Amino acid sequence: MHLCPRSALVGCALALASSPAFAFDAHPALAVGGAAPSTLAVYGDAPYGTTPGDDSELKATPAFIDNVNADPDVSIVLHVGDIHSGKQYCTEAYDRTIFDLWRRFDDPLVYTPGDNEWTDCHKAAEGGGTYDAASGTIKYVLDASGNPVDYANGDPVANLELVRSIFFPLPGVTLGRHRKLVLSQAEIPSPLHPSDQQFVENVMWIQSRVLIVAINLPGGSNDDGDAWYGAPTASPTQLAEAQLRDGADLRWLDLAFTIAEWAHLDGVIIQAQADMWDPEKGPAHQTSYEPYVRAVAEHTTRLGKPVLMLNGDSHAYLSDNPLGASDPLAYMHPGYDVANFHRIVVHGSTFPLEWLKLTIDPKQHAAPSDNAFGPFRWQRITQ
Repeated sequence: MHLCPRSALVGCALALASSPAFAFDAHPALAVGGAAPSTLAVYGDAPYGTTPGDDSELKATPAFIDNVNADPDVSIVLHVGDIHSGKQYCTEAYDRTIFDLWRRFDDPLVYTPGDNEWTDCHKAAEGGGTYDAASGTIKYVLDASGNPVDYANGDPVANLELVRSIFFPLPGVTLGRHRKLVLSQAEIPSPLHPSDQQFVENVMWIQSRVLIVAINLPGGSNDDGDAWYGAPTASPTQLAEAQLRDGADLRWLDLAFTIAEWAHLDGVIIQAQADMWDPEKGPAHQTSYEPYVRAVAEHTTRLGKPVLMLNGDSHAYLSDNPLGASDPLAYMHPGYDVANFHRIVVHGSTFPLEWLKLTIDPKQHAAPSDNAFGPFRWQRITQ
């Protein structure tokens, strides 16, 4: 953690980014602006398929996008990750199909990658492969012609680079027909942590006096607690990837909350894919999320303003505060009691497709409930 002293917020923010020359207060994405409400469309874990060839949700996506476009209130779209299921292959052609579909969105689209499109591509169910103990090699999934079905044999690092090249061609610029400038981690020179600049997908911006920050936090088990390809132990490449990403993500959160405090904003939204309180996976798959849970809890407590986290991953809609001591899921990461935090799991992998209509209104100060909290209120919309 790198919590900044209140007496030196601006200088500390610069130090966190390791770039004294970067003018944060001059970046258009960080202009505080007025207090007019704004509405976001949030969805994730879509389109999904039950088999590699299942394209029913894919075919329904154009009409779904038209449904979002038809709402005049919506000004920006968030996708919280997983553009296909864990039973579909990781191919360049599929990724480009999704990119082409997303061109249909009228409003800016901010996307954070999910585990299924990169970190889980090594799994045989997604077209990767299986470690063969007898030979000490990986048996890759091949098509009828004997060619690997996955991009780069399902290598997670290569698939993340593919996702970046397709969905993040211009650092600091969203997708969608009407694009928006956001601040990307790739834009900030970082002499102390030069590898941070590869995380073009980590972005932030201010909207309706709330700072929104997206981080690459994949679901399943952060840091890939399951060794790639089912090998006996994690490879040096796997360990290095996790270390670099964790460092970059946590520094990005540090910077986001520092700016929110410095600018006296009314709240923060965290956009990530992982459900860090997923009971289905059990405590063993939650261990590596603890640094993130601790960071979010400490930053939220210190900020003293409403903090809303949006995630997908576990698919079933949920509105709760897992950082509350009395919450049923508090046992997943015990020891916290943060009242000014709320989390929404966006419903996904379902038909008809669904999105969350989330409105930010700085003039609203709602008590925590199932569909409102501080400056935030939301409702579920089906196609």
